[in-house]
Parts: sequence; C-alpha cells; structure tokens
Amino acid sequence: MKTQKFRWARPIAVVAACAVLASCGLPQVGPNKRQIFAGSVQREGDAFIVSVNDRVTRATAVVPALGFSESFLNAGQLGSDTIRPGDVLGITVYENVDDSLLGVEGAPATLAEVQVDGAGFIFIPYAGRIKAAGNSPEAIRRIITNKLADQTPDPQVEVRRAAGDGATVSLVGAVGGQGVYPIERPTRTLATMLAQSGGITIQPEIARVTVIRGKKSDTIWFEDLYDHPELDIALRGGDKILVEQDTRSYTALGATGSQARVAFESQNLSAIEAIAQVGGLLASAADPTGVFVLRNEPEEVAEQVLGRNDLQGTQRMVYVLNLTEPNGMFMARDFVIRDGDTLYVTEAPFTQWNKVISAITGTASSVGGLSSTASALSGG
Repeated sequence: MKTQKFRWARPIAVVAACAVLASCGLPQVGPNKRQIFAGSVQREGDAFIVSVNDRVTRATAVVPALGFSESFLNAGQLGSDTIRPGDVLGITVYENVDDSLLGVEGAPATLAEVQVDGAGFIFIPYAGRIKAAGNSPEAIRRIITNKLADQTPDPQVEVRRAAGDGATVSLVGAVGGQGVYPIERPTRTLATMLAQSGGITIQPEIARVTVIRGKKSDTIWFEDLYDHPELDIALRGGDKILVEQDTRSYTALGATGSQARVAFESQNLSAIEAIAQVGGLLASAADPTGVFVLRNEPEEVAEQVLGRNDLQGTQRMVYVLNLTEPNGMFMARDFVIRDGDTLYVTEAPFTQWNKVISAITGTASSVGGLSSTASALSGG
C-alpha cells in the first residue's frame, strides 16, 4: 500500500526538474550570438551589427594623432648664455691690492647667489645696479670690470650662470629624477632634457610626453621623439614636461583566457593582439565565429562604415569577426582596437550542448535520489 502511495514520486520529480531547467536557463558567460543579433536595429535593439571586411577595417582605423603644433615646432633654440629675469649668477672678483675693496687680504670676493630681479637688474657693491637680462655672462663681466676699474686697480671678474627660475623647466612623472632643471647649453631641447633627468622609467612603447607651455599643451609618443628628429623641440623657461603611461584600455569578456580591463601595450592594437593579450580564446569553450567588438562610434565614422549620411550623434556599433573565414585572421589582424572598446567572445554551441547534457544528467541523478528517498519512506 505504501509502495503505491509514493509511486508518483519519480514522474513528478522529473517534470519538476525539467520545469526548473526551462525556467532558469543554462549558465552562460554572457549573451550568445542569437541574443546579440537580437539587439540590432533591424530587430528590437538600437545597435548596428557589422561584419568586418577590408572596407570596414579602413573606415574604422582611426587612432588619436599625437604631435606638436606649429608654435612648438617653430620655436628656435634659446641662447644658452643669455641671462633672463629670475636667473642666479655667481660672481667672483679678484683684486691685485693689499687693501681689498670687496674681499679680504689675499682672498677674492665671492658673491655666490646674485639673482636677477624681475626688471632684469642685479646689484654689485661699488659697481651699482647693472642691467643683466639679455646679456651674456661675458658681457656682464666686462660691465662689472669697467665699473670697478675706477675704484680698484685692474680687477679680475668671473661671472657664472647658475640654476635659477628664469630659464628652467620642471619634469614630473615617469622620469629618473623629477625636479626643476636649468636650460643649459647641452639641454636646450626636449630629448636632451629628458636624458638629463635620468630618462623614462616605463616601457617606451606606451610612454607619452606632454609639454605644457603657458596655456598650451601638446603630447607625443616617446618613441616618435627619436624616430622623428623634428619633434625634438626647443625648450623655453617655465616649460612643464610630464611623462606618463598610456591610459587607454579595453575590456575583455566571454570565452577568453581572462576577463578584465586591459591596458594597451603598444601605440596601435589590433583585434588579434587584443585577444592574445588576454590569453587567447578558450579552446574548450570559445566560438571563433563569434568574436565581437562593441563600440560607441562617432557619427562621421559610423556613416562611412554604414554607407549613409542620415545619422545623428554617436552610434552603438557591434563589429563581428569570424576567425574561421578564409581571411578571418587577416581581418582580425588589421582591425584596430580603440580606447574603451569591449571585446567579447561567445561560447561555442558544443559548450552549450555539454551544459544541457550535464544539466539533464544532474537532474536524472536528483530524480534517482528522490525516488530512493520515496522508497525508503514507503518501506519498500
């Protein structure tokens, strides 16, 4: 009697398990191809789905151009000996007399730090106020000598230009030695000043150099500084030089070696390189026909890709790469990844099938356990 009472347990458990499986769905790393295509403008979404080909690759190969403007490129080099307001001078006066005018007997008079004031003048005892800005140390030496000659016989004057705030630049960021550096004869250009600071401390491929001059600022790639000598601009007093790592990144999701926000490792990054950076496709799960790049595309680029001129504003674009096509790997190699892109790889249908089988197998096992429990309760 008890056996008949619990005989309904097995079929009801199977039906319940199937209902749960149907309602909850199978676990996924993300949407499948069908679900992504459902988001196209032709269906129920607002994204344009575009298969990548040579034309699309050319239209989307837009990377931010870095370089110096004409005002930076055309600035001539400063004379390394020209004194400017804010510079600091070291002055030594030798006198050939026992009763020295400026120093003590047997020793020269040394003025270690004489700063050029905002109007460009310096003051020397017994020589008075002297115009220094615009002159060279040699010219200032002659002026001081002539001024002192009337008061001490045959004075010998030495003038040295030291580091001051009149002709200096500041270097910050990823350089060997951050600080304020004077513009001297060997360091009148950007490359030589970077070398003076100890060079950069990050990978050259992803290093960016920004020069700020007043209200203007321009940025170049560090490698371009040496590949293109014309970019080695002349420096100006007050320039600020910032060396920093490239801040661009993309997001990798789906059936890839890792799922993360990934920084660029080169100036230009292709889709195939982006896949390689995250460990490639998962051999046990990835669908090489379903590699997607999701991007908000500027209006002008989107119109070129779609061959139309009626779009307004930024457009959501989903680029599809099929690595199994005859030229699929070449397309992925030529397609440029941009800052903020999302790289997504779908799971292969076989992976989904395995999940179905595992779910059914697990359900059957649960049903067997339920049946055994029912039998135990019935005492059968």
